[in-house]
Amino acid sequence: MLESTNSYTADTWPIATCLHGFAAIDQQGVRMHDAPAEVWDDMFAQVAKVGFTLAELADSHVRPADLEPSRRDEFLSIAASHGVRVPSVHLQRQSVIMPGHEERNLAYAHRTIDAAAEWGMEVFSTGLHQPFSEAQRKALWFWTAEGPKDPADPEVWDTAVKRIRELGTHAASVGLPLSLELYEDTYLGTADSAVRFVEEVGLDNVGLNPDVANLIRLHRPVEDWRELFAKTLPYANYWHVKNYTRDEAADGSWATSVPSTMETGLINYRQVFRDALALGFNGIILAEHYGGDSLGVCATNQKYIRSLLPTN
Repeated sequence: MLESTNSYTADTWPIATCLHGFAAIDQQGVRMHDAPAEVWDDMFAQVAKVGFTLAELADSHVRPADLEPSRRDEFLSIAASHGVRVPSVHLQRQSVIMPGHEERNLAYAHRTIDAAAEWGMEVFSTGLHQPFSEAQRKALWFWTAEGPKDPADPEVWDTAVKRIRELGTHAASVGLPLSLELYEDTYLGTADSAVRFVEEVGLDNVGLNPDVANLIRLHRPVEDWRELFAKTLPYANYWHVKNYTRDEAADGSWATSVPSTMETGLINYRQVFRDALALGFNGIILAEHYGGDSLGVCATNQKYIRSLLPTN
């Protein structure tokens, strides 16, 4: 999957921030998707103030496929006025094999690919995760509660592969890579399964988003982060990065995790970046964080990431 040579330096590498630090729905019940221009302006002003020129647009906040052209132009114009560009969309919790919603979600993904191209984006990112369970919605940290699981059913697996291949073919036709995010209890929930899945899709523009932190945060036995990266980095074409501290019992009877900066968590990103660069990774990096001052932590992480990248 990784055939390109590294053409960016520490100063020029595209590093985007997530928008988790901004409420998807405000206290009056207005969604960010429908927010007035001044709300968007304030958001991008804050993004720019902490040093970001790129921001990923997750459809939890704004749905590119469902925004009127005039509002799309307004959104992009406001971002540009602060020197911020939107290079990628992350379509989340809209699995193409979600029971009862398969066709709707597939159609929505197709519309989002078209919208991403119209917006001038460079990456379409998605996965197979589904909406939170009731237990996850009530939990302090959603990953500590049980969520939906993809079934151990070869027919459903084959359907998922077929639909992602369909989306990948569409994405390729408009010049976009499609990146699949690692996520627990889905067909992208282990290194071996994720690699098998993307290999069965079999398209050059379809790769993995090796967000290994999604897996090491789980309060249960997990794969070693070194093995997860070793197996998935060769297929990476886009990359969500974050970190967690983790402690666990030697016998696997308990585990706990808390969000951290990239530098202070369990994953040694200094080594992981060396490995990724050696493999030729040349994609957009997305700084992500849950809890606290998400935007501030992403800004701290951007400085750390740039310290790990080549200077020439």
